[in-house]
Amino acid sequence: MKVFCVIPAFNEEENIVEVIKTVKPLVDGVVIVDDGSADKTYELARAQGVIALKHLLNRGQGAALETGNQYALKNNADIIVHFDADGQFLAGEIKELTELIESGRADIVFGSRFLGRSSNMPVFKRLLLMPLARAMNRMLFGARLSDPQCGFRALNAKAAGKIKIQSDGMAHCSEIIGKAFQSGLKIKEAPITVVYREFGQNASGGWRIIKDLVYSKFLR
Repeated sequence: MKVFCVIPAFNEEENIVEVIKTVKPLVDGVVIVDDGSADKTYELARAQGVIALKHLLNRGQGAALETGNQYALKNNADIIVHFDADGQFLAGEIKELTELIESGRADIVFGSRFLGRSSNMPVFKRLLLMPLARAMNRMLFGARLSDPQCGFRALNAKAAGKIKIQSDGMAHCSEIIGKAFQSGLKIKEAPITVVYREFGQNASGGWRIIKDLVYSKFLR
């Protein structure tokens, strides 16, 4: 099966080269979607010999993922992996997600930080924001997963065709989960490891996810 890895990136010049180097040997194609970066993310990605797409404006991670999905589908991807550009995920775990699709056990596989592997998740996320997001996913979408907001996932072409990401902002994680359940896809979870950095771990980001989620469900 042809596996493409879609990596949305915004101002990740410090991390993008190392992430590409770890992912590239494990998949058939790497698609970097530069989401309007003001630094050299796009140029550095192109220099690594991968597909580099660019949004002229910063539209949000959901929009970047949809751009990558559409490119992968047009280029005959059988499986699309979503992977972050900040170095928090482990490329070696990609195969564990794609194997569930290759074996026919799943159409979409969600990575989970709550299935036994160690994670240094900030306490406010683990004890407050994640339980709240998990409850909202159940209430709004009837979706029951252990991890409500993980950006590491794999989906086959059938699933990618059914799940058009409309939430440009951070609510896209819940949108993807909701549409996966509503579409009757075969869904699995797989344990993943996340190595958190100090930057980007403030509470405001988590509350923005909740706000975007409510907006995308009720106010569009």
